[in-house]
Amino acid sequence: MAEVDDVKHITSDYSDQKESQSSADELDSPAVDDSKPLSIKLDKKSPSFDMPLTPTTPHTPGTAPPGKLPVKNPPQLITQQNTNNHKVPSPGSSGSSGTPQYLSPGHGSPDPVHDLPPELLQAGWRRFWSRREARPYFFNKITHESLWEMPPMPGQTDPLTNPLGIGEPTTPVVDSAQRSLSIEVPGRKRSLSDDGAMLSPNKKPAFTFSPFWNFEVPTNIIIFERKPLMIPAPHPDIEQFRTQLMVKLRTKYQELCHTREGIDAPHESFNRWLLERKVLDKGNDPLFPTDCTTEVSQSMYREIMNDIPVKLTKPKYSTDARRQLYKYAEAAKRMIEKRDVTPDSRKLVMWQAEDTFTWLRKRNNASYEDYLERLAHLKRQCQPHLTEAAKSSVEGICTKIYHLAKDYGQQVREKHTQLLKEHNIRMPSDLPKPAQRRVMCYPAQVCALSPYCSGVEHHIDGDITYLRYKGEAHKLNSTHFHKLEQLYRWNTRDDVRFEHFLARVWCLLQRYQTLFGIQTNEGFGMQGALPVPVFECLNRMFGVTFECFASPLNCYFKQYCSAFPDTDCYFGSRGPLLDFHPISGSFEANPPFCEELMEAMVDHFENLLAETEEPLSFTVFIPDWRDPPTEALLRLESSRFNTKQLTVLPFEHEYRNGFQHSCPKVEINVKSAHGTLIVFLQNKAGRVKWEPTPERITELRLAYRPKVSSPSS
Repeated sequence: MAEVDDVKHITSDYSDQKESQSSADELDSPAVDDSKPLSIKLDKKSPSFDMPLTPTTPHTPGTAPPGKLPVKNPPQLITQQNTNNHKVPSPGSSGSSGTPQYLSPGHGSPDPVHDLPPELLQAGWRRFWSRREARPYFFNKITHESLWEMPPMPGQTDPLTNPLGIGEPTTPVVDSAQRSLSIEVPGRKRSLSDDGAMLSPNKKPAFTFSPFWNFEVPTNIIIFERKPLMIPAPHPDIEQFRTQLMVKLRTKYQELCHTREGIDAPHESFNRWLLERKVLDKGNDPLFPTDCTTEVSQSMYREIMNDIPVKLTKPKYSTDARRQLYKYAEAAKRMIEKRDVTPDSRKLVMWQAEDTFTWLRKRNNASYEDYLERLAHLKRQCQPHLTEAAKSSVEGICTKIYHLAKDYGQQVREKHTQLLKEHNIRMPSDLPKPAQRRVMCYPAQVCALSPYCSGVEHHIDGDITYLRYKGEAHKLNSTHFHKLEQLYRWNTRDDVRFEHFLARVWCLLQRYQTLFGIQTNEGFGMQGALPVPVFECLNRMFGVTFECFASPLNCYFKQYCSAFPDTDCYFGSRGPLLDFHPISGSFEANPPFCEELMEAMVDHFENLLAETEEPLSFTVFIPDWRDPPTEALLRLESSRFNTKQLTVLPFEHEYRNGFQHSCPKVEINVKSAHGTLIVFLQNKAGRVKWEPTPERITELRLAYRPKVSSPSS
């Protein structure tokens, strides 16, 4: 392995501590380093000189840079000199870091930033200069509070309002994982009216919460450098158009099932069809399948057939079981009379249906088990003939939906191309494949420019944040809005002024809402996540730093794979899992419950484990479906890389709500109605480094126990 120079990671602006050298001594520098937020110092002649390079001044959420501090010897500023298009060099470049930093001066030089009492410095206070007001101000890097006047000493009380200090709280020690984010409205400049008539030094209210994520976990994932994605950047107009076509496709699917088979479309079968198609799809649309090897989806075909001739559910009482038996016999008889089948098939189904009616007339007081046994017998006898009768019709439904999706995907692409032409944006030609360099994992990159969009309205009402564009609104909890803000700061390189932030958040919410569906609670299970204690245990015990199936809305780590690289890359996504090829690291995988996707996941993991000799580990969570067992479950249990497996029983563990970004806090945790199988897939080096010992497994089981009562799934 080639030896390269150590890469020094420099901490964010205004930090008074030095980071140690990167642990990736043997790695080449990554093309993009996502370990710290990007800050760029430009020349004053640059048109982008007023980008936010400083912490917030009072009542100003990071919109204007401060002037030079009025001192004789200001702190030294280390930065990279960017020219022309201000391209940011690789963080691994020799002698540069890519991030400006105020260094602590020597003992003999003045330091106005840290010229404060030690108690205030320990509490996070620093002093900066406001160029607009030509006066100093004080900023707390921990709580993001700003003051015009000297902040009070920790524990000090106001002698006028509270001379005895009764009821004064002590200054809490804020954990780095619980630091709040500034409430920032991109593009909004501070006006004098914001400060009050007399520029009163009132504190800016801080947004405090206990987050359910941890973006300070360093990565242990190593990959080969990748070239940027050749896909257009998202735009609200295109997302609205894509949603309209997707709603039409869902409606058409329901109509075909109802008119051809006399049933409603199986619940969420369309969502699982989308997931199954994207496993095979080689097209260029992020949502519509446009280039699949087969037109007939096995997932859609199987789920429609399961509801023919009538949808069956598990009955609760004997009367329900009797009713289902009668409905099945009646529907089977009616269907076989209308379809073009062989005489033998028609004769057998008709005889079974009539025999069932006779049995029901004679057995008015049959037990619950008798009804279920009779229903299973009737289905075994009739279902093969009914399946053969409906085969061509169901295949026609699958083919029709695929061709419509292909046509809609082409319409979206044409509209997107026209939009780019109107903004004088050209898609770049195919980029050369980068040299095979081992780098620390970094987000997916889109090489196309983003058309500007200014019509997204932003409104905060208590704990809810609303984003509206052309009359279509999305809401999410303010905690998740600030989570997206933090992810955006860490991962976006082309929008340091947050000019595209609201539009990209709106596109993100629109895309996932389009994926979930239009019915109430549709898509509920597609976004379920592990509880926070489980993630903490996985990181502590097994070195997990990466989620294989997540989104910006439900991720715990800042590193994750997601379904949509075009909308999610600005928030840290590494792209789809099946296009991600790590060399080393420890991963968590909790896939959506789509059988074809879970099978493809197992194939992908086994190929990755067989191709590398470096430590590689996957902790897989899948439903423990045994009646009948899924193909993915059987292959996981029999895999040669299976080093340990365990089962968590139903209702003895919980997941985080699939709509955690918009549901009330009391509904965040949901108990699982099915068991969960946990499998550790590891190569030899991965087992040595992260072996699932009995002590670690015990810790994992304890972390999975619900801490409080949760609503049932």
